[in-house]
Amino acid sequence: MDILAALKKEEAKFEKEVGAAQQQLDTVREAIKLLSRGGNLRGKSVVKAGKAKGKKRVISAAGKKAISKATKARWAKFRAEKKGKA
Repeated sequence: MDILAALKKEEAKFEKEVGAAQQQLDTVREAIKLLSRGGNLRGKSVVKAGKAKGKKRVISAAGKKAISKATKARWAKFRAEKKGKA
């Protein structure tokens, strides 16, 4: 039974390696697909304008509050300058 257990461990190890190799192959194929769509190999960006894939950025409530406060202050200053000139 020790031989059977060892063979099952080896099988699991190879399955894991196959999965990693498949993921690498998929990545290479995706790169080929992107480059074949008119990509430039001279260091320029291949990604076209639009939404970037990835995690959505999240801002905290305190961050939102700080941005809101700064924006309101900036507009108040702008309106005060505009009113002073008019």
